Amino acid sequence: MLLTNQNPVSLMRKGTLRGIAIMGFAATLSSFCAGDLRAQVAGSTTIGASQEEMKLVALGWSAKKKILGKAVYNDKKEKIGTVDDIIIAPDRAVSFAIIGVGGFVGIGKHDVAIPVNQIREEKDRFVLPGATKETLKALPEFQYAKNDKTKRG
Repeated sequence: MLLTNQNPVSLMRKGTLRGIAIMGFAATLSSFCAGDLRAQVAGSTTIGASQEEMKLVALGWSAKKKILGKAVYNDKKEKIGTVDDIIIAPDRAVSFAIIGVGGFVGIGKHDVAIPVNQIREEKDRFVLPGATKETLKALPEFQYAKNDKTKRG
């Protein structure tokens, strides 16, 4: 119903302001809900992290930044290798660190698997007590399992 004591320009401004307010409320509501809404299709699983899970990710630490590529020392403070990889067992427990020993630019490097419970962190260093380059090179070389792909034919 149009009120005769208000001009059309005034009514348009009120309508515009009301529309802006409604859009703002809708945007605010969607931003609150967006963290918990994830695309789902009947019979499928949810993919991705929720907003709460992302907070945990942001507070966590990165294996790439904190472990991989870091030097490993013995208890005599001699550098004996580098953490090249972390192996996660089928039960999802971190089980072994793959330590690269010797070599130059990947040539002549000897990778060994060391149980993570044998490695200590001391003053931002990884320490493998009692180890030397020679003792690590004497260990069996670690090699990744090869994927057996069946030949089609």
